[in-house]
Amino acid sequence: MSFFPGKLQKEKKGATGPTGRAGEDAATAFLRDRGYRIIARNYRRRFGEIDIIAEDGAVLVFVEVKTRKSARFGNPFEAVDRRKQRQISRVALDYITRHKEENRPARFDVVAVELQKGVPPRLEIIKDAFEFCG
Repeated sequence: MSFFPGKLQKEKKGATGPTGRAGEDAATAFLRDRGYRIIARNYRRRFGEIDIIAEDGAVLVFVEVKTRKSARFGNPFEAVDRRKQRQISRVALDYITRHKEENRPARFDVVAVELQKGVPPRLEIIKDAFEFCG
């Protein structure tokens, strides 16, 4: 919390902490190794963010990265619920419109990253993980 005269407000925390950044770095390398071309990272709008925007051949790919240090909080893929899918879809539509990509095929992928000390990260991808949610 931070104090402003007459108001008590929550401090805004960064959208991505050290664990999230490490996961996104690992996912970026993972995608590049599979032939994706990275266009942007952390594409932010006031209504949301997309972790990675890439090309897989002619397809524009919006990638959500979910990173976990343990299974305590469940499967990383489960964190991309309907609400998150709508938010990602809205940001993707903004990107497509701003960059005049309306006629280009696009999809949504999700990369799960498991980070554990002393071992290389374990990554898994679901291509075309969900449909556009308007």
